[in-house]
Amino acid sequence: MGAAVFFGCAGIAFGPALALVLLTVAAEPLRVIVLVAGAFFWLVSLLLASLIWFISVHLSDREDAKLQYGLLIFGAAVSVLLQEAFRFAYFKLLKKADEGLATISEDGRSPISLRQMAYVSGLSFGIISGVFSVINILADSIGPGIVGIHGDSPYYFITSAFLTMALVLLHTFWGVIFFDACEKRRYWCLGLVVASHLLTSGLTFLNPWYEASLIPIFIITLCTGLWAFFTAGGSFHNILKCLSCKQEDDSRVMMYSALQVPFED
Repeated sequence: MGAAVFFGCAGIAFGPALALVLLTVAAEPLRVIVLVAGAFFWLVSLLLASLIWFISVHLSDREDAKLQYGLLIFGAAVSVLLQEAFRFAYFKLLKKADEGLATISEDGRSPISLRQMAYVSGLSFGIISGVFSVINILADSIGPGIVGIHGDSPYYFITSAFLTMALVLLHTFWGVIFFDACEKRRYWCLGLVVASHLLTSGLTFLNPWYEASLIPIFIITLCTGLWAFFTAGGSFHNILKCLSCKQEDDSRVMMYSALQVPFED
C-alpha cells in the first residue's frame, strides 16, 4: 500500500512536469542548460531564505509558540520575495546570454528565444521547488503507518501531491509572465506575479483545512495559466484550431512552384 501511495502521489505531483520536460526540453541542449541553471538560482534563493529564518529563530524566544509561528510566516514571505528577486536576476543573465548568442550566430538571431527561456526557467523553478516541498512527504508515504489513524485527515498525501503539481505549473506560468513584464517594463504585471505568489504561499497555512487552500490555489493556477497563454501569443483561434485537428491549406506551395530559376549565360 505504501508503494502505491508513493508512486501515485509522485505521478500526480511531477507527471505534468515530466511530460513537459520530455516533450519540450530534453531534445534541445540549450533548453536543458537553462533548466539546470534555473534550478541552481532557485536553490540559492532557498539557501538565503533558510539562513534568514534560521538566524531569526535563534535570536528569538524559542518557547513562544505564537512568535515561532509568526516567524514561520515571515520566513515563507522572505522566501517568496527572494525567489522572485532571483528570477529577475536570472532574467538579466539570460538576456545577456541571448544577446551573446545572437552575436555569434550566422544569421544574427539567437537559437533560443527569450520566451522559450522564460518558459524553461519557470519550469525549472517549479520542478526544484516541488521537489523540496514534497520529497519528505513522499518518503513518509512509503510507511510504516496509516494516515488518519489518530483522527487526522486521511487525504494528507494526495492533497500535498495536488498542491505540488499546482506549484510546479504556477512557477512555469509565472516565469512566462515575469520575463515578458521585465522585457516590456510592465511593472504592474511584476507586482501581480509577486502578489499571487505570496497569496499562494499564504493559503498553504490554512492546511489541514484543504478546501480553503486547494480550491483557491487551483483557481489561481487556472487564471495564471490563461494569462501566461495569452502573454505568450496564444489566442482562442489557436485553441479552436488545435481542438479541430484541421490543417489550413498553405497557398504558398503554388506560389513557390511558379518560381523559375533563371538560366545562366
